[in-house]
Amino acid sequence: MNNPFFPDVTLPASDHRRLERLAQVGADQGDVDARFLLSEINRAEVVPDRAARLDSIVTMGSWVTFWITWGFPRETRQLVYPEDYTSERTQIPVMSPLGAALVGLKVGSEIPFFTAGRTNVVKIERVDRGDPNDVVRVLFSNPMVKGKKLFDDDDPGPSAA
Repeated sequence: MNNPFFPDVTLPASDHRRLERLAQVGADQGDVDARFLLSEINRAEVVPDRAARLDSIVTMGSWVTFWITWGFPRETRQLVYPEDYTSERTQIPVMSPLGAALVGLKVGSEIPFFTAGRTNVVKIERVDRGDPNDVVRVLFSNPMVKGKKLFDDDDPGPSAA
């Protein structure tokens, strides 16, 4: 039975198995974030790894564009396992409060999560599961600053003289 206050969670079978083991170990050690992740995993619908609908779901390794609690700037980062975490600027570890909240959500979903002594809400705007170079191209294709494009789409860029 779905909880009306929390969005649906969908996980590919391979992520489900690995995340469940990871979260269980942390939960057994008293890690609050691992307990939250385990609760999300336990309520998830598990689908085949190649299910088409996973294209709009935050899965491990996907790049997710999101907003946190009204007013914070939009961010795009990659959801990663703890052992793959190398950059605070570009990645989110799944064992963090935000990472545990993001995993398995679809575009348009929002969910509360607790961090730094307060409750925040994260909303998913976009999910990219492609090649990292494709993701970088998409992210920087039309950057906006204060509602104005940084680059003119009609400008062909530099040319040789």
